[in-house]
Amino acid sequence: MILFPAIDLVAGQVVRLERGERSRMKVYSDDPAAVARDFRRRGAAWVHVVDLSAAFEEDEDARARNARAIRSICEVGGIKVDAGGGVRSIGAVERLAEAGASRVAIGTALVRDPAFAAEAAGRFPELVVADVAARDGMVRVNGWREGEGLSVEELVSRLAGIGFRHLVFTDIARDGMQCGIDVEAYRRVAAAAGFPVVASGGIASLADIERLAAAGPGTIEGAITGRALYEGGFTLEDALAAAAGPGERGARS
Repeated sequence: MILFPAIDLVAGQVVRLERGERSRMKVYSDDPAAVARDFRRRGAAWVHVVDLSAAFEEDEDARARNARAIRSICEVGGIKVDAGGGVRSIGAVERLAEAGASRVAIGTALVRDPAFAAEAAGRFPELVVADVAARDGMVRVNGWREGEGLSVEELVSRLAGIGFRHLVFTDIARDGMQCGIDVEAYRRVAAAAGFPVVASGGIASLADIERLAAAGPGTIEGAITGRALYEGGFTLEDALAAAAGPGERGARS
């Protein structure tokens, strides 16, 4: 199982939000590339980067700072970047790819612009990632602020049908709360997709990572961890070992 340490960005700073709420933000670093280098030094092969300023449609300066930060993270040697946040055009996909991202996550536009989503999946099937977030089983968009009256299973099935082969599912109620994960929710999403998903939201302990890894590669491709890692709930080294599974302790996903 791939472990994705998270780097969430607002105006060039590394932050974490609680339940996706901009008003509940904690700043951890003003040097995103240094955070990525530290993750790489400690064994990470991937990082998950979210441009929250783009997702929240913040001002041009904040978005420019994030664009520079993403490029600097992509320049860190030996680590792959899964980047997203506010990706709503083919041009945005191409800019992140040109910056060095190995995967580009599309969120709100999956629902609001299905023609773009289908074009992106058709043109870049191994690059683009469907980034789906939900509360109580219902999809949320636009920085998780708005509902669409659409169930997770319905959207995920639709996305698989147009060609998406990678998917991140975030349980909003658990995101940034360190309250533990709901493995069964990821099983349902993976079943609807027909391929394994990346789990996001609520990881609080190594036991959560171990439970996700134990769900198997047919259900879980990877897991994103943020706040628990930044606040010392566990070390990155131990998290990587837990993600590798009991038969591969010490391996790096």
